[in-house]
Amino acid sequence: MPSSHSAIVVSTAVSTGLNYGFQSAVFALATVFAFIVMYDAQGIRRAAGKHAYLINIIIKTIEDPKVSVEDTVNELLGHTPLQVAAGAILGVIIAIIMN
Repeated sequence: MPSSHSAIVVSTAVSTGLNYGFQSAVFALATVFAFIVMYDAQGIRRAAGKHAYLINIIIKTIEDPKVSVEDTVNELLGHTPLQVAAGAILGVIIAIIMN
């Protein structure tokens, strides 16, 4: 359920902050990277999943003998905001435990 992408990047950012200081440039870079990955995981990839869902509906409704129903697109691409948040919380916990 939790986003492993979010867990990894948040854990990296928190570990960087704990090791190099939360005022360091390395922590700032890791944090920006984490936000970009989490935005992509829930926003862009989820929208692509919705597009795939609609494409699959179109493929199933077309009456073209050249298009088979087996030619579908993967619909499970992105994460919900809850999954991203759960991954971020998991990442913080992992970073604290490992440091």
